[in-house]
Order: sequence, then structure tokens, then C-alpha cells
Amino acid sequence: MRKTTSRNRLTAYCFLLPNFIGFVIFTFLPVLAALGLSFVRWDSYSPITFVGLRNFQLMLKDSSFKIAFWNTLYFTGLTVPLTIVAALALALVLNKGLRSVKIFRSIHFFPHVASTIAVAVVWQFLYHPDMGPINHFLRTIGIADPPRWTASVTWAMPAVILMSVWKSAGYYMVMFLAGLQGIPQHLYEVATIDGATAWQKFRSVTLPLLTPTLFFVLTMNLIYSFKVFDQIYIMTQGGPGRATSVLVYYIYTQAFVNQNFGYASAMAAVFFALILGVTIVQFRLQEKWVNYLD
Repeated sequence: MRKTTSRNRLTAYCFLLPNFIGFVIFTFLPVLAALGLSFVRWDSYSPITFVGLRNFQLMLKDSSFKIAFWNTLYFTGLTVPLTIVAALALALVLNKGLRSVKIFRSIHFFPHVASTIAVAVVWQFLYHPDMGPINHFLRTIGIADPPRWTASVTWAMPAVILMSVWKSAGYYMVMFLAGLQGIPQHLYEVATIDGATAWQKFRSVTLPLLTPTLFFVLTMNLIYSFKVFDQIYIMTQGGPGRATSVLVYYIYTQAFVNQNFGYASAMAAVFFALILGVTIVQFRLQEKWVNYLD
């Protein structure tokens, strides 16, 4: 019996070993290297100079870093709730047993499958201040001076947020739809017999039983929003000015444009700590959230 157990355990380890080796080589070691670089000054061709905590101190004085940090919070604070509301609303509608539901589900899921780069290029054309279809439509309904979208300091970030919500909502809709279809129908029947309204059913039946899915969607959406880069790079490149400069894009410019790898690594370490802290807080609040809904 013990030989069989040991053999099965060894077989399992052999299957896990390639993935573990890949994780160590391509994830763990680069993370350690980046952490080490955060304490040095290096531009890839000059000798490495140890500077201690100077890179982290520089962040406190760097106005561009502060702007990128607040822009990231701005993007996340609007994108996450809007995406969740849009995805949940779509899932509730498609869960009603509409005809051709598979077609509608595929249509809404397609933006997630499409390349972010391709989607960003299309939306960049849609947002064109003079020739874009969006402003053309706004002019036809009487808005003589429509927003200049990605060319405007005020409207650039909302434009990127709208595009991001449109692209992500379909993916999370499928998750919510799976969660909704796992809720026993007899609970709704009991609630109907008790005279519950549609909102009461949603509040007392749907939302509590959908909490695991909602928590997963919230966690994944937060991480995705914090690391937004592709659409910023294609649509605005952090502009106009610094209106859409976010942390990942600023880290990219410091590392691969300014060749300041030490400072970029220090910002990446702070960024990692930020995401880790948010995730820990989410897990800590999960139990209280479930108890509140119950």
C-alpha cells in the first residue's frame, strides 16, 4: 500500500515538475532580479551602481509617478464597477431563456476574444474628433461641439474606460451566466409563493448565491484594471499630456524608453505590493461580505 502511494505521489510530482521549472525560470527568478534591480542604478550599458532606497525615495518626489498612480486609481475605480454592472445585467437578461441566446452570448463574448491591440485601433478610429462615427452621430442629434475624446485632457480617460468596459463585460458575463444557471430554480418558486418582488428575489436569492462568482470577478477585474497597458499604449500613449499615464505605462517608459531600469524596477515592486495588498484586503472582507448578504 505504501509503495503504491509513493509511486502515485512520484508520478504526480513528475507531471508537476515541468510546470514548476518553467515557473522558477520565467517567473520567480525574474521577480527576484527585478527586486534586486530596484536597489541599483542601471541603464543596461553603464556599470551597476548600488543606491539603496534612493529609487524609492525618488518616487515620493516624482510628480509623474504620482499622476500615474492617481490615474490608475481613477481608471480602476470606474472600470471595475461599470464592468461588473454591465456584465451582470447582460447575464441576467440572457438567463431569461431568450431565443438564440447562444448567438447573443457569442456576440457579447467576441470583444474579449479579439486582440486588445486590434480593438484599441478600431476604437481610436471611432473616437476620431473630426471623422469618427461617434462624433458624427453626436452632431446629427444637435451637439455642435462634441468631445474630442482621446485628444482631450478631460475626455481621454473616460474614452479608454468605455472601451475597456466594452471589451471585458462579455468575458465576465459568461462567468455570471454560469453562476446564475447554478442557482436552484425552486428557490425562486418559493420566493414567488411568498410574494417576493423581482428586486427582493435578486437581493435575497440571486446575490447571496452569486457571491463566489462575484468575488472572483471582482478580484480578477481589479487585477486587470491595475495592470492596464495595451489600450493606453495604442490609443493615447499616456496623453494628452499626462492625462492617461498609468503605472504600468510609466514603468514601461522609464525602463524601455529612458533606460532607467533601477527606478522602473522600484516602481514595479511598489506596484506588486499594491496589488498584493488589495487582494489580501479582498479576501479578508469576503467573509464579512457573505455574512452581510446572508
